[in-house]
Amino acid sequence: MPKLKTKSGAKKRFRFTATGKVKFQPSHKRHMLRRRSQKMKRKARGMQVLNPSDTTLVMKYMPYNR
Repeated sequence: MPKLKTKSGAKKRFRFTATGKVKFQPSHKRHMLRRRSQKMKRKARGMQVLNPSDTTLVMKYMPYNR
């Protein structure tokens, strides 16, 4: 059986918790921040846990990080 490759875009964007959940950094915090609401900037701070329905797709992209 050949080795599977990890999607390089996924390994840059996602991390796994110790319990197997997928963490990600929310988007839209790089530039043009003055037009974004304070509420949006506050909610996009730090890491967040991915929705379980999207987690299965990320697991396929990263076969060895479980």
